[in-house]
Amino acid sequence: MTGYTLPHSRDACAALDAENPLRAARERFALPEGIIYLDGHSLGPATHGALARVEQAAKREWAEGLIRSWNTAGWIDLPHTVGAKLARLISVDADAVIVTDSVSVNLFKLAAAALPVARSRTLIVEASEFPTDQYVAEGLAGISGARLMRVEEDRGLEALMETGGILIRSIVNYRTSHVMDVAEAEAMAHTSGGVIVWDLSHATGVLELNLANSGARLASGCTYKFLNGGPGAPSFVYAEAELARRMASPISGWFGHADPFAFTPGYAPKDGVARFAAGTPGVLSLSALDAALDAFEGLALRDVCAKARALGDLVIARAEGIGLEAISPRAASMRGGHVSLRHEQGYAIVQALIARGIIPDFRAPDAMRFGVAPLYVRFVDVWDAMDQLADIVETRAWDRPEFHARAKVT
Repeated sequence: MTGYTLPHSRDACAALDAENPLRAARERFALPEGIIYLDGHSLGPATHGALARVEQAAKREWAEGLIRSWNTAGWIDLPHTVGAKLARLISVDADAVIVTDSVSVNLFKLAAAALPVARSRTLIVEASEFPTDQYVAEGLAGISGARLMRVEEDRGLEALMETGGILIRSIVNYRTSHVMDVAEAEAMAHTSGGVIVWDLSHATGVLELNLANSGARLASGCTYKFLNGGPGAPSFVYAEAELARRMASPISGWFGHADPFAFTPGYAPKDGVARFAAGTPGVLSLSALDAALDAFEGLALRDVCAKARALGDLVIARAEGIGLEAISPRAASMRGGHVSLRHEQGYAIVQALIARGIIPDFRAPDAMRFGVAPLYVRFVDVWDAMDQLADIVETRAWDRPEFHARAKVT
């Protein structure tokens, strides 16, 4: 249940937008005129605050403050202060999150650190998992001697129960948008003696996550999707305090050292999640992210999640009228912040939509993904986009040579 009534006209969509509790949040974004942006599940748009903060960090803190800004502008504390903002969005303690590195690096660090604490040295990934998660598991198995189990979709928890190993699993599947039950999965992990490393990349900033209450202990996620941190924005690590004390990061970088500016030859880790920091943080990216997260200020996550799912319901309902198959769950409670529709000419259709000022994205082999980021996507945006999609499919407007030409990034 989302608390919304499915609109059956554009006027009904406009009425929902007018009374929506998130309606003012759209003004925080620097959205280009004439564009309906339905790709925030892949790269969120810029906020006015983030753009201003980058200018300040570059022109004043860097250009004028120079190295002094590590202290005077608080650069040294950004991984922790930004981590505290992220902690609120996943409902964990403020000191249990640190911003560092990329998702790929962080998944490697967490899975490697979990090898000594899991019941068995088995790394588990599902064949439907995001590719980098699979590659990380494969690479870690190759250098650690751990056993790699690549299992079929939705068989990861079964393998975890059998082995007591380490499961790397996205809360929201990148292709289908299917949502995992974190509490149920963590209960199974506890029973098996195994460990789950959660990938939050398509979940944070769109779902009402309650990781601490659900028993989640380890997670990483990106910040450039629903969190709008900018292209290549840094990732974050969550580690439950008790478990973190039992773990050692495989990358003993100086920012994870208990006293990095003592410059001692031996390594001593910081307490808690801070031990998973490694090298010097990217201050410009961190500054942009810090300001971007202010877009969530004053918003209830339950409202964010409910609107995203209601927008997704509208995508599915309109798609069915067009005759397109949705591979995302129909039940809103089982779906994240994007909806994937299937068509054998999906790539060309997406390009035709982009040419009309509507930007979704495509994932091979045939999935068209429509992101419904609730802070700035309106019900009328979805309605208008689906009207254009219907016209493109009906008239075969996608069947032009330029729409079939594959770009490097899809």
